[in-house]
Amino acid sequence: MTYNDLATLGQRIRHFRNQRSWTLERLSKATGVAVSQLSLVENGKREPRISLLRSISEALEVPLGELASNEPPSKRAALELSLQRLQETSVYGALGLPKVRPTKAIPTTMLESLVGLHEELVRRNEATIATPEEARIANTQLRLEMRERNNYLPDIEDLAEEMLREAGYGVGPLTHSTVARMAGAIGLEIIHVHDLPHSTRTVTDLENGRIYLPPASIPGGHGLRSLALQAIAHRLLGHSRPRNYAEFLRQRIEINYYAAACLLPRTPAVEFLGAAKQAKDLAVEDFRDAFGVTHETAAMRLTNLATSYLDLPVHVLRVGSQGTVFKGYENDEVPFPVDANNAIEGQVTCRKWAARMVFEQENRSTEFYQYTDTPAGTFWCTAQTGSTTAGEFSITFGTPYAHAKWFRGRSTSFRTESTCPDSNCCRRPSPQLAKRWENNSWPSATLHAHILEPLPIGIFPGVHDTEVYEFLERHAPSEN
Repeated sequence: MTYNDLATLGQRIRHFRNQRSWTLERLSKATGVAVSQLSLVENGKREPRISLLRSISEALEVPLGELASNEPPSKRAALELSLQRLQETSVYGALGLPKVRPTKAIPTTMLESLVGLHEELVRRNEATIATPEEARIANTQLRLEMRERNNYLPDIEDLAEEMLREAGYGVGPLTHSTVARMAGAIGLEIIHVHDLPHSTRTVTDLENGRIYLPPASIPGGHGLRSLALQAIAHRLLGHSRPRNYAEFLRQRIEINYYAAACLLPRTPAVEFLGAAKQAKDLAVEDFRDAFGVTHETAAMRLTNLATSYLDLPVHVLRVGSQGTVFKGYENDEVPFPVDANNAIEGQVTCRKWAARMVFEQENRSTEFYQYTDTPAGTFWCTAQTGSTTAGEFSITFGTPYAHAKWFRGRSTSFRTESTCPDSNCCRRPSPQLAKRWENNSWPSATLHAHILEPLPIGIFPGVHDTEVYEFLERHAPSEN
């Protein structure tokens, strides 16, 4: 039995003993068990044998099932149990404060206040979940874990193919109607609304079986099909409320993976890519167009399948126009920029990488190809730009030189040399420029206001609970 089970059992025994106005001594005589042993049982410190429970049940004339119920025997007992449980949490332990023993001398109203304060302390801790530093560490651990798995999750692949088969998917791009049937198969209806809470991409009403989506695709690659599939994935994968930021991120990886595995299903995707490799004409843009997805989704999905089915080590990056890394994956030893915790998010890529060189190209309507010599070897990359309301970004997909032969664009003559993280590569100005301008300039830096903005405090990181609950109340079906 768990600590909580033992504590509840002890409370019930004490409750029924007090109902009969029995002392521990009298119960001891009736059961033949020492007072000290009964005291340990009532205080939840010892698990009684079934024979002792039967003896207590017979002595107090309470059915064994009722005696051993897992429900607190009274409101007062429930408060005492809650206080004991909450004082055992790491949140309270970190405060270094003494524990309050819920004796009879403590009024019930005081117990209510103490329990309420403890629950609020736990709620606020869970709402905050992680500092930015802890979030980066958790994200890095997951990225390295996915690297060990070649960014491939076979169980989710199998689930996606099963759901697609049951929904009647055939070939080509996945239609909105097929996605709707996939939602309906698990009791969910897709509804488009104009007033989603600003901190959310979708909201699922579990009580009424509804997935609320925006009326049109969100700029930057989160298409409606993908959003709906991610919401469906939470239910299919049995996700519960994340207990920490690492679990939140893991769930995010899994739902994104499921959506991609539905939009670009494994069997037809591998057939398509295999034929392209045989023809030495692999191209992210062809993969994208064949399944009707965004360039980023195609590039990320290619990393799921490239190593496991094409025997290709690869990397992918999403980078802002100033070189800041938003996200990335590699299993080909490309030297990503990292911080002291091995995190790549927020780091700045070399100016000579394709991820940044692509922004200097006049014609961005087609793919940009480049070879880059690095301390870890030479890498071939293909890059494409996009934009959101937050600014421009690039998506880069690459592989070591030896594997470039399978890709379109391998014949490019564009080549650069990067020695980053050596600061002399691209971060330090030339001595001539430094001498000319070091004491003759005063730039005014742009303030990244989002750095100063606190995230909404809620159950899910970055989501404002009040907005979500008011939204659900507005859209809930009328009971009349």
